[in-house]
Amino acid sequence: MTSPTLAPLSLTRLTEPRRAAGTALVHVVLLGVALCFAAPFVWLLVASVDAEATASAAVPKLTAGNFTAVADWETSIRPILNSLLLCGGAALVNMVVSVLAAYPLSRYRLRFRRPFLYGVLFATGLPVTAVMVPVYELFVRLELVDSLWGTALFLATATLPFSLWLTKGFMDGVPVSLEEAAWVDGASGLQSLRHVVLPLMAPGMAVVAVFTFIGAWGNFFIPFVLLQSPEKEPAAVGLFTFFGQYGTVAYGQLAAYSILYSLPAVLLYVLVSRKLGGGFGLGGGLKG
Repeated sequence: MTSPTLAPLSLTRLTEPRRAAGTALVHVVLLGVALCFAAPFVWLLVASVDAEATASAAVPKLTAGNFTAVADWETSIRPILNSLLLCGGAALVNMVVSVLAAYPLSRYRLRFRRPFLYGVLFATGLPVTAVMVPVYELFVRLELVDSLWGTALFLATATLPFSLWLTKGFMDGVPVSLEEAAWVDGASGLQSLRHVVLPLMAPGMAVVAVFTFIGAWGNFFIPFVLLQSPEKEPAAVGLFTFFGQYGTVAYGQLAAYSILYSLPAVLLYVLVSRKLGGGFGLGGGLKG
């Protein structure tokens, strides 16, 4: 008589090789995708220290001259400082406006809340190039062309719709009962927002700040149109100067400048991920 456990054991032995083959195939595909993403970064690192860098990958002729050529005040330091002012100001304005706009949408039953949110969602998909002409005309009338703070304000406006959705989602995760307890103790709505809601959603606001900062950091079109003085151009616009007008590109200096240009955004991301990577901290508030 056949053992009743023979069929399950045979089925397991047949499926194990198939699972192993499927797992190996998935790993090969993922490795190929990872190599496709890593190849440009490898070229960037190699070309930045290559004295004869070209568009193709080759064994580098090591030199530090590419970084020396771009690490001066006019080429990299001043544009990076301008970018920090623009992006930091845009992130600050974005966070303040997002919190003040998301609070009534999250805490009150407004009559036009749903149409307003749908309108904000539609604005997230509206390309900046579609509104750039009327925005430029507005900036001309308000005399804000070639203004750093005016450009920072528009950079904040460009990412505000999506930031508002993110902020509202994070604010919805804060229990209203914590605010009600503060109200019982005599706190006003603004005080409860400042001392109860904002500390609990600090990781979420860090996400909004990083999203706004990195989005503004990589934005080339808006500063290129609104800023006209060379001493006010950010690093994203300064990167354009490394592409020659007649097809000649200094690949080594371009790679070195790209690394310097990427460092502030990478450092910000690493700092925020280490400081605020432990969750939203709602547990302590609920226990109290």
